[in-house]
Amino acid sequence: MKRTGWALFLAVIALSVLAGAAKVHADLQGAAVAFGRPAAGLSLWQRWRLSTALLRAHEALFTPLPATAGATLVVSPGETATAIAHRLQQQGLVPDAAAFLAYLRYKGWDTDLQAGKFHFTHPMSPVALAKALRHRPPTEAVVVILPGWRREEVAAALPSSGLALPPARFLQATSHAEGYPLPFTVPAGASLEGFLAPGRYTLPRDADAQAVIAPMLAQAAASMSPAWQKAVRAHGLSPYQGLILASIVQRETHYSEEMPHIAAVYLNRLRRGMALEADPTVQYALGKAGVWWPSPLNAADLHTPSPYNTYLHPGLPPAPIANPSSAALHAVAAAPPTDDLFFRAACDGSGRHVFSRTFQEHLGHACP
Repeated sequence: MKRTGWALFLAVIALSVLAGAAKVHADLQGAAVAFGRPAAGLSLWQRWRLSTALLRAHEALFTPLPATAGATLVVSPGETATAIAHRLQQQGLVPDAAAFLAYLRYKGWDTDLQAGKFHFTHPMSPVALAKALRHRPPTEAVVVILPGWRREEVAAALPSSGLALPPARFLQATSHAEGYPLPFTVPAGASLEGFLAPGRYTLPRDADAQAVIAPMLAQAAASMSPAWQKAVRAHGLSPYQGLILASIVQRETHYSEEMPHIAAVYLNRLRRGMALEADPTVQYALGKAGVWWPSPLNAADLHTPSPYNTYLHPGLPPAPIANPSSAALHAVAAAPPTDDLFFRAACDGSGRHVFSRTFQEHLGHACP
């Protein structure tokens, strides 16, 4: 009986050990699946202890917190992960400092957090927050403005560039030209549409509206030099009218080699008192958030009541419809002599255009 009792006792011990080992293995595997590989320097005991903590807090660690949207965190040089974790909990940016710290230690990131000023633009989970704190926040943002964008498109691109400037503030600051250093006089009430020169701008992340706008205006002024203004006046246009025409030319084609010819057609139509009948001006009038340049236009669109509709109103629209490239500006200044009065898209799908002197020729270029 004694031997039987000892055997049962040893069997129970063995089963308990096996069950414990199975649970440890399951916890380690579960954490690895959910949170990735643990840091290489952890002991088995540390891995298991941290794994069980993470599995208990799994949902909280992966749930984005609305409070992180718009929040700013300043991490001082030498600040410990423990101090950062507790400060994040105090600010409501993580729900559990201990679980956040366990994740950092599990990944080996507790000594890898960067100092700097972090600005979070959208709700983030503690896991995402931990990953973000491993990368030193850039002190500069890169803003890219494409040729032919209107003010609203420029504003919409600011958040993705890393700038802290809200789009609404940029739109308000560019809604008037008064007080800005421009290369020539503009009509009263004009906005900065047309002067936000396309290009790539490297700016401080915390730049205000004036600091963001200044290099764009400087680049525009360089393209609209006194020599450019003189050439535009030789075509019978004021510099502001030349800018308006350049904005239309920019929206008509992506091919810079076509731009002078398109500008020449429009200049011919202006001299003869013909309506420009430029589709981009109608698109500008119809544009709204999400669809700033609606296409294709239908017959009803061409009757849109707007001073920008050059099908209804002769001459140029009252202001630029976009921000033109230096190529489009040069095209207006260097428009070649031509008798052409019409152009339309080629039928080969290239996006290029065919030009005509007469309306009959123009009709003959219609696509089958």
